[in-house]
Amino acid sequence: MTEPETKTNAPSMAATDPAEFARSVEAVLMTVDRPINAGKVADVLELDSPKPVSEAIKRLNAEYEQTNRSFRIEQVAGGYQILTLAKYKDALGRLHKTKVDNKLSPAAMETLAIVAYRQPILRANIEAVRGVSSGEVLRSLMDRNLIKIVGRAEEIGRPMLYGTTKRFLEVFGLATIKDLPKAEELVKP
Repeated sequence: MTEPETKTNAPSMAATDPAEFARSVEAVLMTVDRPINAGKVADVLELDSPKPVSEAIKRLNAEYEQTNRSFRIEQVAGGYQILTLAKYKDALGRLHKTKVDNKLSPAAMETLAIVAYRQPILRANIEAVRGVSSGEVLRSLMDRNLIKIVGRAEEIGRPMLYGTTKRFLEVFGLATIKDLPKAEELVKP
């Protein structure tokens, strides 16, 4: 009979060689295409706690900044992901111009903003703000997994309530919905 596995190898690596441990965290983050939370990284590296992962990410970002790298590890949608800096968007846009069809129409952006700032929100309330029917736009945003039905209102007919998804946070580079700019910040002086 073998003894159960314990999570002892990685913590000693984190303590004895922080630079090598940071490289392990970096390797995990480089292989995922979606944000991954520190707890999951800790599980993969057989750690008892996600704290060393967060410390390694701080160390890596400091190194990236010091060496003037084109990317950083950012907190997005409740997890971490390696992202390129915004100043390289034009070059990357030319490389990935086949993704142009992913752009949202002005009507979709307007509807998405209303949902993001007022969620959970009824379709009728969205249409009251926009002044036009929004069924097709809502369907399009749901197809792109940017919004979802988050429940039903406690009123006659029990209409659906809409809210944003984790994918919305990923696309817009937000850690949480609280990271949206405040309404006062959006008003032009």
